[in-house]
Amino acid sequence: MNFLERTLAGFLTALEQSLDAEDLARRQGLLQHVDPRIKVVGIAALVIAASTAHKLWVIAAIFAIALLLAVASRVSPFLLARRVWLPVLFFTGVIALPAPFVIPGRVVCTVPGLDWAATAQGLKSAAYLITRVESAATLSVLLVLSTPWNRLLKALRVLRVPVVVVAIVGMAYRYIFLLLDGAREMLQSRRSRLMGPLPGPDYRRMAAASVGVLMSRTLQLGGEVYSAMLARGFQGEVYMLDEFHTVASDWIVLGVFAALTAAAIYYGR
Repeated sequence: MNFLERTLAGFLTALEQSLDAEDLARRQGLLQHVDPRIKVVGIAALVIAASTAHKLWVIAAIFAIALLLAVASRVSPFLLARRVWLPVLFFTGVIALPAPFVIPGRVVCTVPGLDWAATAQGLKSAAYLITRVESAATLSVLLVLSTPWNRLLKALRVLRVPVVVVAIVGMAYRYIFLLLDGAREMLQSRRSRLMGPLPGPDYRRMAAASVGVLMSRTLQLGGEVYSAMLARGFQGEVYMLDEFHTVASDWIVLGVFAALTAAAIYYGR
């Protein structure tokens, strides 16, 4: 496919993934019914426990807990494998690949033809890195997939995230889809006016012009949105019509998260 086809396909993929995430957040699952503040605190605690554990079986247990939470929340393991596990394994594996050969220790095997000696200590370090990142990434994605984005941002205030950060991220998420739709319409109109393939330099000039127009629209939209917010009384804090309500089951879930985190920290020392 040419430049226009690839760009349009990328826009459609981004929109489809966002719609899938919104659909998952509305499903009848375990995490979907938990107060977002409880989820943010509990999952953040498990991520910290996985990142600081010094025993592989503890990290593997946290990963198993994340998998059980995904199944109970009706999040498909195939979706996690496609969006989290395989990409994280690839990028983290590239980083961890030199570890077995550069960390000194007991040699366990040698790469044929290259005489590269892999040590047990190096393999263990690579396993620690991969399992920690996989567990933390799985838990983080579960939090995002099981919570509507606006409620998740509001829940971040529990962790004392600055309000300006929450406001910027929330507005960016809300209006990025308008920009994607505008870019899609602009590229679609250009494609509909093409009678045949263009030479490479013409494609590059058209791409540069499209970026400039999109940047101009972005700046104009940002100014209009900010003016509209000021006209409606915006003074720095973001308010939502729906308020969080913590019930007894939420406190039970928080207690379970606290017990799991404490056990992971204790046994992972």
